[in-house]
Amino acid sequence: MKLELRHLEALCSIAETGSIRKAARHLGMSQPALTNQVRRIEEALGGKLFSRDQHGCRPTPLGQAVLGRARPLVAQMGTLLSEIQATAARTPENTLRIGATANRALPGWLRRLRSRFPGRPVSLHIDAFAQALAQDLARGQLDIVFVHEFEAAATRMAGGLGSWTLLEREPQFIALAVDHPAAASPVVDITSLAQDHWIIDTADDGQLAGVQRALLSAGINPSLLQADPHAVSTVVATGGAVALHCPVADHGDELAVRPLRDDPITVRLQVYGRPGTEMTSICADLKSAYREAAFRSPLYRAWLSEHGNPLDRRHGVKS
Repeated sequence: MKLELRHLEALCSIAETGSIRKAARHLGMSQPALTNQVRRIEEALGGKLFSRDQHGCRPTPLGQAVLGRARPLVAQMGTLLSEIQATAARTPENTLRIGATANRALPGWLRRLRSRFPGRPVSLHIDAFAQALAQDLARGQLDIVFVHEFEAAATRMAGGLGSWTLLEREPQFIALAVDHPAAASPVVDITSLAQDHWIIDTADDGQLAGVQRALLSAGINPSLLQADPHAVSTVVATGGAVALHCPVADHGDELAVRPLRDDPITVRLQVYGRPGTEMTSICADLKSAYREAAFRSPLYRAWLSEHGNPLDRRHGVKS
């Protein structure tokens, strides 16, 4: 069983009310349904979370430990939802609402869109999780989303959306410490990194599956670590691990970034839009902005030249 926010909300409600019956009423569900949900949570965690007697429900030591972590998360989510609702209330009706995973092309894209639609506000919401953006698009909270998708973790989108592919296969380069032996080569073979630790960005919901798939295909099984994105470059720079590197991202002088031979790890850069969104012109501006960002990197510019520059290929919007 995978714990979700609603499960944490249920546990907090039981602790606050001291009763499964009262918590069920507060949550808008039946008492038997909440009782079964608590039982499944306890089975997943391997212990009792509440002791039950004639006075109601009281947290066990394990329950107190779980609640100590759950309460701040539930409170933060409540604050976030309030902020989103307040922002939505201030957003003009004709705003072009864009969602995206982080990408160096975004500033140039927004600049072009604001020039193209001078009388129309443009808002940007960035989320590390493509699936969260997909849900916001399906709910009507966004008009268009730009995401990167690892082959093993495609974004699940609702039907009836327009779609457009910026790049079918954007290469993922490898970041190494500057004194790593493999950094002496202009191109790195993935099998030469079999003895390295690979560090995975926990904020990227598809990276783990994408890396595992590529390593399995290459016949190697290195150690995989997971870390906050802010820690990844520091760990790599100290020689503690290697990591994927987006080709349009900056890396500075503390890292060596190299292409992987035969591009074993790639992502698809994809745009999805709600019906009625001006996809053709919006996507044309994104392509121009991405090209601008890509050509600022000598390494990526060389890769694009060697591979016939897939950015020159024409793609149509599908609906």
